[in-house]
Amino acid sequence: MGNIQTVGPNQAMVISGGCCGGNSRKLIVGGWGWAWCLVTDVQSISLEVMTLNPVCESVETSEGVPVTVTGVAQVKVMRDTSFLEKACEQFLGKTVKEVERVILQTLEGHLRAILGTLSVEAIYQDRDQFAQLVREVASPDVCKMGIEIMSFTIKDIYDNVEYLASLGRAQTANVKRDADIGVAEANRDAGIREAECDKTKMDTKFSADAKIADASRNYKMQKADFDQEVNARKAEAELAYELQAAKEKQKIRAEEIEIEVVERRKLIDVEEKEILRKEKELIATVKRPAEAHAYKMELIAEGTRTQTVEQARAEAEKIRLIGASEAEAIEAVGKAEAEKMRLKASAYKQYGEAAMLSLVLETLPKVAAEVSAPLSKTDEIVLVGDDRTTSEVSKLVSQLPPAVQALTGVDLSKILSKVPGATS
Repeated sequence: MGNIQTVGPNQAMVISGGCCGGNSRKLIVGGWGWAWCLVTDVQSISLEVMTLNPVCESVETSEGVPVTVTGVAQVKVMRDTSFLEKACEQFLGKTVKEVERVILQTLEGHLRAILGTLSVEAIYQDRDQFAQLVREVASPDVCKMGIEIMSFTIKDIYDNVEYLASLGRAQTANVKRDADIGVAEANRDAGIREAECDKTKMDTKFSADAKIADASRNYKMQKADFDQEVNARKAEAELAYELQAAKEKQKIRAEEIEIEVVERRKLIDVEEKEILRKEKELIATVKRPAEAHAYKMELIAEGTRTQTVEQARAEAEKIRLIGASEAEAIEAVGKAEAEKMRLKASAYKQYGEAAMLSLVLETLPKVAAEVSAPLSKTDEIVLVGDDRTTSEVSKLVSQLPPAVQALTGVDLSKILSKVPGATS
């Protein structure tokens, strides 16, 4: 049977051994692993920062002065696999206190060795350089154990023979002496400097007064010259002002004339543009619509012409067809009449004068109707003069046979002479 072994992010776990007598070893940082009961060994090592306080008491310096030095170091196990394996070889199975004690002894040994090579003044005056030297010397050894020195500082330096105190008193006395000398020299220099400043001040004052008087005289003389020149220049300026004013007026007038010319040109341009606009407007509102209307009327006329031509063609075709139909009808009627006349002629030829008499008799009523048609429209006939009614009637009757002969080609008198009782 087995179980899962876990470690935190600041711990490393080593699982060694396994089934069938295996001797493999697995390194896990901040994770979990499977461990077999009774056959697998699980050990862990802390990766957290460890704070150490190395103390070296009564260590003689290069000058033989015994001093005591205390420091503070921050160390930790490196996470790189190669260094972590070295740390596991050195400290696996040990507690944190045991690891700290080993590293602390290493640091204290190097600290003692370095103290023996330096003077008290060098250690005391440049603690940072001393701490840097300790870190550089101790780092290779602790790296062999997989440990990294993150920081090392000197906390305190003191001795039991008052060597450092004597250095402080002598330094203090020297400083005080130098300070008193400096104050006296400063006071002396200040007095000398003050006298020099007073002399310089008076010399400067007298020189300044003289310069002020000279400057005042020069000012008044120059002012009189300036006033005279100013008055002359003022008169010249007034004349020049009037002359310049006249010139400016001329320029202004010229500019006004130029402005008027420009305005007139602008007005002309505006009027020309207005003319062009009106022309375009007339073209757009009159010419184009008229052209469109003319084109429309042309299209309408063309359509009407086409329609009229087509209608005329249709009407001509209609008339032609009607004419053809009427011609055919007339032809048929003519043929029928011809046939009728042929038959009548054949009958007349067969029956001779009797048939002709029958035709004349059939025609006489029509002739009488045509002769009397004008008389039918007369309400009353009045004969004035001699009574010639009988003679007129007789004349009319006598003219009838020639008329019938002219119309029909039948000699009515000859036919009537053959009719019994028809002649008187």
